[in-house]
Order: sequence, then structure tokens, then C-alpha cells
Amino acid sequence: MSQSEPETPKKKVSFRGRSNVPVAASNAEGEDSPEFEPFGLMPRGPPPLAEFLDIWDVNMLAQPNEINKREHRTSLYSSPLLIVRRAQEFQIRVTFNRAYDPSKDQFLLEFVIGSSPQTSKGTYIPVFPDPDRMGLWRGRVLDSIDNMVTVGITAAPDSIVGKFRTYVAVLTPYGIRRTRREVKHDVYVLFNPWASDDAVFLKDETERKEYILEESGVVYHGEAGDVSARPWNFGQFEYGVLDACLYVMDQAQMPITNRGDPIKVARKASAAINSRDDDGVLVGNWSGDYTYGVAPTSWTSSVEILLTYATSKRPVCYAQCWVYAAVFNTFLRCLGIPARVVTNFYSAHDNDGNLKTDIIVDEDGRVDRARTKDSIWNYHCWNECYMTRPDLPPGFGGWQAVDATPQETSDGLYRCGPASVRAIKHGQICFPFDAPFIFAEVNSDVIFYKRDKSGNMQAVKVNTSHVGRMVLTKTIGGEHPFDITSQYKFPEGTEEERTVSKKAEEYGLGRQKVDYPETDVQVDILVQEVSVGDDFQLTLEFKNHSRDHRSINAFINGYVVYYTGVTSDEIKYKTLKVTLDPLQTERVTVDVRSKDYMSKLVEQCNLHFIVTGRVEEGDQIVSAMRVITLHVPKLFIKVMGEPRVSEETLVSVEFTNPFQFSLDNVYLRMDGPGLMSPKIKHFSLISPNSSVTWPDSFTPRRPGPTKLMVTLDCVALRQVYSQVLLNVKP
Repeated sequence: MSQSEPETPKKKVSFRGRSNVPVAASNAEGEDSPEFEPFGLMPRGPPPLAEFLDIWDVNMLAQPNEINKREHRTSLYSSPLLIVRRAQEFQIRVTFNRAYDPSKDQFLLEFVIGSSPQTSKGTYIPVFPDPDRMGLWRGRVLDSIDNMVTVGITAAPDSIVGKFRTYVAVLTPYGIRRTRREVKHDVYVLFNPWASDDAVFLKDETERKEYILEESGVVYHGEAGDVSARPWNFGQFEYGVLDACLYVMDQAQMPITNRGDPIKVARKASAAINSRDDDGVLVGNWSGDYTYGVAPTSWTSSVEILLTYATSKRPVCYAQCWVYAAVFNTFLRCLGIPARVVTNFYSAHDNDGNLKTDIIVDEDGRVDRARTKDSIWNYHCWNECYMTRPDLPPGFGGWQAVDATPQETSDGLYRCGPASVRAIKHGQICFPFDAPFIFAEVNSDVIFYKRDKSGNMQAVKVNTSHVGRMVLTKTIGGEHPFDITSQYKFPEGTEEERTVSKKAEEYGLGRQKVDYPETDVQVDILVQEVSVGDDFQLTLEFKNHSRDHRSINAFINGYVVYYTGVTSDEIKYKTLKVTLDPLQTERVTVDVRSKDYMSKLVEQCNLHFIVTGRVEEGDQIVSAMRVITLHVPKLFIKVMGEPRVSEETLVSVEFTNPFQFSLDNVYLRMDGPGLMSPKIKHFSLISPNSSVTWPDSFTPRRPGPTKLMVTLDCVALRQVYSQVLLNVKP
């Protein structure tokens, strides 16, 4: 569809004949309640109501420095409206035309969400400030001075999460007199990890600060032996983000009544963050061609993505796994569900349900690329969110794995989870949702098959420890990686690991049973850190663990690969003949020149080398794999002076092109929570060995520690980023 063509509106499915009213699935829809609702017919017009209470003013106490936002830890949200967390009391101050007399006056507060509100569904909630009239939510009079009454309201711990319309109503013998609908009286109700009765309750305060209140974070990528950390602005408190998150659920047509259950919210959102089947937030693209959108490597923040989606009402282009995970993390934290981004290094995909990834070699031991179809992602990012799981047996609550990257369908939609991490570790993959898929991502075996000229295949070697090598997330309160691999699986070869394998087999997800010859020759690939454009050497280390001589016919293949493990072009092929004395170690070096790979590089600059070979004495196959991430040039950020709230601060970004070729159409993005909205700078050309400077400024909106982040992106160079830690003074 061209940009000039009008968008065809979606045809809504009729509910006629199935229910009296459609299922409420939009937080934005709903009719305003009448200012006077009679109890019966009123043929002569409204009755005289002068003797009854009249409501002069309603104060939601919604300022950041007032009690509600302070006590509910929502003062960081850039919204003038009241934002509270369920299962915790908040206050509303009502001013009447005269003093309130509880012996003869009756009033209540009404909270309404969605269309066709009903008490039984929790979408219409009347709250009486009377201990004898308790409903879904509790109310009480905290203070009454003259004609001003302060009411305390506590939303139920399983209350619907979203934006409620609020009314104050007075009961009279003739009917209900209520305030007019005013947007400033709306109240957002969020999940509450500080409340023990809430399904997302998290005991540790440091964890709550990290997984709910932390606005910036780190997404890990690269490969297991060379991990890189990319800064990201989650920005869950930025202006408009909360409304954008509610719009995501509206667009996904999630029933309002389901929005109090974190299990259902996380599962629905794992589908709604991608656009594959429901016009969700982000369009995935792994092709390398981002002409009609923003390259995934260029984004710095979830804020720009969510606000663009909510404003344009169209999916945003483009995303890959870490963008999906980062935006999903913003969604969860914004609504009050504790969440974190995790990265699994060497993540198995394309498995066919038997926990194996196949690599086919010919009779000589060379990889047969035409027949090797499976791939192992260098890394894959997903999310964990914290909640109870009353739908599972005791012990399987806590961290749940959820994944918004569209890979496989689950119940008809591209989504994954929530799956109990503890259930995955213990092989209890029968429990919902999608535990077998995540179990395979961290537990698959890499199996080498030898294929003869007749097409017969024989398993000759298995690597049980390559996949799921390491699972990382950011450490609490710091910038360093926290290894959580042990939360997903037991150490390889332990009794617990064997028990888990048997348990997984009981549920139909068994490992391939193969008998392969024991090998007494080992090969490893060693390499130093490599930057884009470097010539470098690979060191192949062969070890003979036997007391006999060994002769190896070996091959080394080098490929440019996408981070998904998909092969692009071959850059190296070499045959080797290695002879080893008993118990000898021999090292062989292989030169790799920049001219071999520079013209063939794809985004994220990954090279994959695989050594395979056959030992002449017997039928042994030797193998080793190594992914090399080429390091990119640095960005430099200089902040002038000490940042202060509401004072302009100057900043300068500098970059030098170290290559012997020009960089065309270079985009820089700058962003920082509490500092600025995303800014973009375009350079049409950066010549070889030349430098560019981007001077700019920002005006901090609030005090405290934060980050300023910058990315550089162009077709020839991806994943260039930098950050600087700042402490904004009041």
C-alpha cells in the first residue's frame, strides 16, 4: 500500500446473536455517566435537590510531590493524572457545598473502565466510604474538616489494570447526582509488586527498584567469549508511554476483564509487540534492507517506537530480537510487572522437536553446506517477568520467560510464554506456555552426521554444551552482566541434568539417541580480539590425548554470517594435514585478510569458522566452531559542565571513520531518560580517516542519575554506540 492510499478500516466482527453487547476490549472507549440518574420516572423534570450535598470540587492529589504518587512510587511518570498501584490505599479529597454529615448524607465514588461497565466484571466499581458497605474496592473517610472530606480508596489486589473514569456521586431519594466527566479526574491503576496480595509481588526492595523503577538498561549481544553490552532507554515513565502501552492492549483487542491477570497480559503482549498477525508494535526484518524504516541497530529507546506506534496507529519498522525484548520490557515495567531482558548465547532454532541441530559432513569431514539447514543464533534476547502461577503446581511461580520475537505460532499467534523458568530447568515442559520451545533453545545438542556418497548418514560426533552456553542479564544496580544460566539448566553431565533429560523425554522432547565413536583428538580455535578491517590469525590447537600417533585430514571453513547463524558468503577454505605424536599438542596458524571479508560483511559483523576433519587411524571425526564478532569503531560523547534541572547543558558527539572507504547516509541518534526526547542527526558522507562532530544540547527535567546514549548507523557499519553516565543536580 502506498503512503497516499487511504487505510482500509478493519471490519469489526459482529457480536449480534451471541451476546447483548460486544466484549469490552478498549480502554479508550466508554460513555460518560449522566450527571443525574433518576431512580424512576420524572414527568415534571428534575426534582429540587437543594437540601442534599452538592459537589464543588474533586482533588485527585495527583501532583508528583503529593501523597498518592509518593506513596505509590509513581511520581516519575510524566503525566498530570493520578497513577496508583492496586492493593494500596490512595486518597481523593472532595469539597462539598456544606459540611458532610454521615448520619444523613450518602455519597460514593464510582470507577468505570471500558464500555458497558458491570459490577460483576469489575468494570464498574462503586466505592462507599462506609465499612459496612464494602465492595470490590475498599473505602473509608480519612478526614473531614468543614466541607472538605478526604477519602481513602484501596483497589482490589486483582483489579483490572488500566485507566478508570472517576465520578463522585451523591445518593438522594430521587436518584444519583454525580460529577461531570472530566479527564483530569481519570486514574490509572497499575500492578503492584510492593503489595503482598498482588500476583506480581516481589519481596526484595533492590529488585523492585531495578525491575520496575530503572529506566535504562543494558542488552547483551555478541558471542559467549566476547560479550558486548548495548545501552537502552526503556523510558517507561516518559510522557505518553503509559497511554501507548494501554493502546497496545486495545489494538490487540484484549478483553478489559483479562487485564488484571499478569499471566494473560504478558501472553497477549508477547503477540502484540510483534506485527505478524495482529498489526502489533514492531515489524521484524532480518534482510539487511531497511530502506522503508529504521534499522534495528539504530534504535536507542523504546519511547520513540511506542509513541510512533500509538500516534500513527501502524506497526513501526524495523526490529530484531533485542528491539522486541527492549520494547516488551518497557511495556511490562510501565504497567508494574517486574521485568528484565535476558540474552541466551548460542540459541537453538529450527529444531524439529528432538533437541538436535544437525551439521552434515562428507566422507572427508568437510561441512556439506547444501544439506546443513539448521542454524544456531549467536545470541537471542527474550524477557523474564515476575509473577505467581496459580495455574501451575506450587513452586513454579517467580520468573517467567516470555518472548515477543515472532518465531513459531502458539495457539495460532506468533508469541511465546509465559513459561516458568523453574519448570524449564527441571524439565517440567508439560506446563503452559511454550516451555518445550524455550527448553530446546537452551538444551539442544549439536550433532555431526557423516554422509557417504550413497546418501546414508551416520551420527559421528555430538556437542552437548554448545547450545545455551550462557544466559545473561544486567546485574542489579550495576552495569555488569549477571550469569543466570544455572536458573535455566543444571551443569552438563551432572546427575540432575540427566534426570531433567529423562523428564523431558517423558513429555515427548527427547534428545537424539546416538552411538558415536569416542575421540581422543581435540581441536580448538583460538583468536585475539579483532576489529573491523583488521588482518588477523586463527590458531588451531590440535591435542592428541592418546598414546598412539594420529594423522588428521582437516578442513577450515570461514563464513560471513548473520547473528541468527544464517550463512551469507564463504571467505575462507583451507585444507590441513596434521600429524601428532602421542600426547602431543600442535598449533597451526591460518591467516585471514581484511580483503577476504570486508566486501562481504553483513550487519553486526560476525564471522563463523568451523574446523572439521577425520582421523586416519580409525573413524573419528574432530570438530570445533568459533564465532568471531568484529569490533566496531568508538563514538565519543563529551558533556560540558555539570547538568542541572531546567538548565541547558551542551553536549558534543565525535566520530572518526577509520576505514579506507567512505560511509554514506550516516544517522546518529541521541537519547536519555529524563534528559531529552530522541534527536537525530544525518551526515550524507563521512570520508575515509575523517572526523565529524555533532554539537547539541539538552535540558534535564528531573534530578538524579541517568544516562545519555548515542548510536551511529549506516549500511556499511552497524552496532556503533556509546553512553555516558550523568548525575543531574537539582
